[in-house]
This record gives sequence, C-alpha cells and structure tokens, in this order.
Amino acid sequence: MSESPNLKIAVVGGGPGGYAAAFLAADLGMNVTLIDPEANPGGVCLYRGCIPSKALLHVAKLIEESHQAKNWGIEFSEPKIDLARLRSWKESVVKKLTGGLGQLSKQRHVQYVQGRAGFENPTTLRVSKSGGGEESLRFDRIILATGSRPAIVPTLKLDSPRMMDSTGGLNLEDIPGTLLVVGGGYIGLELGSVYAALGTRVTVVEMLPGLLPGADRDLVVPLHKRLEKTFEAIWLNTTIALVKEEGDAIRATFEGAKVKEREKAFDRVLVSVGRKPNSEIPGLENTQVRVGPRGFIQVNKQLQTEDSSIYAIGDVVGEPMLAHKASHEGRVAVEAIAGHKVAFEPNAIPAVVFTDPEVAWCGLTETQAEKENRKVKVAKFPWAGSGRAITLDRPEGMTKLLIDPETERVLGVGMVGAGAGELIAEGVLAIEMSALASDVALSIHPHPTLSETLMESAEVFFGTSTHVYRPKRS
Repeated sequence: MSESPNLKIAVVGGGPGGYAAAFLAADLGMNVTLIDPEANPGGVCLYRGCIPSKALLHVAKLIEESHQAKNWGIEFSEPKIDLARLRSWKESVVKKLTGGLGQLSKQRHVQYVQGRAGFENPTTLRVSKSGGGEESLRFDRIILATGSRPAIVPTLKLDSPRMMDSTGGLNLEDIPGTLLVVGGGYIGLELGSVYAALGTRVTVVEMLPGLLPGADRDLVVPLHKRLEKTFEAIWLNTTIALVKEEGDAIRATFEGAKVKEREKAFDRVLVSVGRKPNSEIPGLENTQVRVGPRGFIQVNKQLQTEDSSIYAIGDVVGEPMLAHKASHEGRVAVEAIAGHKVAFEPNAIPAVVFTDPEVAWCGLTETQAEKENRKVKVAKFPWAGSGRAITLDRPEGMTKLLIDPETERVLGVGMVGAGAGELIAEGVLAIEMSALASDVALSIHPHPTLSETLMESAEVFFGTSTHVYRPKRS
C-alpha cells in the first residue's frame, strides 16, 4: 500500500542521483526540497566530471581523427587551439545542462535551496544557505546523495598550483609541455588523452601491472597499444615516493623494479587515484545511520539506512561510483518511500571508459568468473571482421559475450572499440531480460553497423559466424 503523497522529502545533494530522486518524488506528488551548494542541480557529474570531460574528449577525438585522415588521402594543417574559447565552449555545455535542470526543478515545484545541510536529528536538517543565514527544516524522509571527492595520497600532498586533481585538470588553465598522470584508471586515461591531443607530452604511472585495473585484460590491450602511440610513456608497476616543487616544475621520484628514470621533472602533475565517499555529514552522529570501514553509508536493497527515516544513494553508499547507478538508486529510494514493492538489485551495471578506443562492459566479467571459479564460455568477434569498423579505419576493436554453458544465457558483455559506450546498452538489456545467445544471434541487426558485432559474437558461440571462419574438425 502506498504512503500519502503529501510526504515532505529532503534530498541532500543535487547530482544525477539527487536530482533524479527529487524529480521522481515530485512527479509522485510529494513535497520536495533539494539542497545543494551549487546554483543549479547537476553535482560533480555535470559541473566537474562526466559532462565537461566528455566535451573535451570530443575535441580530442576530432584532433586525433584529423591526424588519422592522412591515411585516407586527406591532410589538414595542424590545429590552432584557442584555449580560452575551448574553455568557454566547455563551460557553455555545463551551463546549458545545469540551467535546464534548474528549469525542470521549477516546473516540478521542487523547492531548491542553495546551501549545505547537517542533521539536528533524524528528521530535522540545519541548512546553511550560500547567501548567508541558517534555518532548521523538518522532513518526513531524507535522502542523502552527497557523492564523492578525489582521493588524496599522503606522499603526493604538495601545496602547489602545478599539482591537480580531476577538477583542476578540467579547468584547462594552460596546455603544459609535460604532464605526469598518477593512476591508470579511467579518469587518468581520459584526461591524459585530452591533454595529449592538445599537444602535451603525457606520462602515465600505474602501481599495478596493467591499465584499468579490474577490467578484463583482452579489452584493455587494444587501448594500451593505441595509448602507447599517443602518450610519451606508460610506466606500470611503478609508484611515486616523493614529489617536490623545483622552480617552474614538479620533480617526481619513482620506485619500481623496472623503473628506468628514478627522477623526472614535469610541468604539471594530475593525481587520479580514485574517489572517496562524502559521508562526513555534519550531525550524522545524531542519527542511527551507520558508516562502514571504507566510509560508505550502509543501506539495504531499498537504499534505506539503519535509521528508518533516512535513505542514501550514489557514490556515498558504495561502488561502482557511476552516475547512472546513482540515478537508478535514487528512483528506487523514492519508490520505496512511496510504499512500492521495489529493490535495487540489477544484474548488469554498465561501465564505460571514454578513451579512444572506448572500453565498455556489463554483467559478469572474465576476471570475476575466474575469481569465483564460475564456468563460462566466451565468444569473441574481432572488429577486423566488421565492415563498418573497416570503413572507420578502426579494426582494432573486439566484442565478446560470456555465456552460461548449460543454459546458454548471456551473463556478461565486453567490448573495446570506437563507440563501444553507445553499444553496451544492448548488452545490459540482454542480461536483464535473461536473453539466450540464440536470442542475440537471431535478432536482425542493421548492416553495416558496429552493433552487428554483438550478433556475430553470438554466432561465434554457435560456430556459424558469417565473417569468422572456423575449419571443420575432421
């Protein structure tokens, strides 16, 4: 049975999880207050994360394609980069989207409060408004969507404008001659790709034996090969023992068994070693909310905390720290508050690395299957057999399906290649709908497209792929 739609709901944090929750609550007839320090909803994703980085990655891809065009008999002169205009365009994208969310808030009659909130008790928030002043507001339910922030490594603490986190990297204050990227995860590789395209000599340092830790190695290999041509250097199994300012540069000291240069100076250093949940909410000790050892707020499948009137969603409740995961959690929390029978238990949360080529996966990975000792069959289709990939001059990609050998259900999908992030949603749908490999193989895909690689991966599983020859066993 649904609760009264007249519930007073507060959402603390206006990112993709927070505003999705606030908007659905308003659509369901609740009285909603959305609290965030920014002038409009959007959160880190829109202001300092997903959106500005993708705008810059689009520019980077355009520059790279202008260089690649030489292979096709077309030559462009070297691009002239007006950094001020590039920054202005990026900021206009952010302003347009966040402004649009502000309009949607008003249309839905969501009360938007620019400020920061802390708890007086489980149902009362003390809000410090950005324009000055404080007020106490009481609510029936409160949803925490406070997000995360860049993690800091103690050995890399240096008070210098030449040291950047992801936020500083997106500001594009200049185009440094050299840049050291600390961390070979998706943030470091994406921002490193942007700076490399703009003309910076980029060196990436990763403490583990491979880039994109956690992703299947066969998906990473094509990306690594391309980045070796784009970046000046990629140093794996390497850590940084010390950084110090030295004139107009930062000198870094490296450690690792295969380190060739123990010290090197860089114009700037970008630290991208992960993110930490923003769970240090003022007054949280005045509630029954529990925070785990890694700083994540503990919730159940309805996103409800140990305190029945408080819910939490997004980065602050755990990994994967992804905007689309937060949005869905926000909707589940609101539906649970409304009294609907609902739970957040997806079979597939897609992950996309917006490098060039893009890497994307969902559901079960080979790495997980091996760790869990699960038997799976893997069917791979190389993009060298894709007509569309050849017309794009991007044959290095690959699509694979992880299939249950007994039921033939699709358990996981992985791909690397141009536009992989746009293709992975079909894999999510297949997994969520419990599709069989035969369902994917028999679904007619348009030709010539990259989406055909999913169909042909399923055909590879049955040994009947049109564009992959398998000799018959004698």
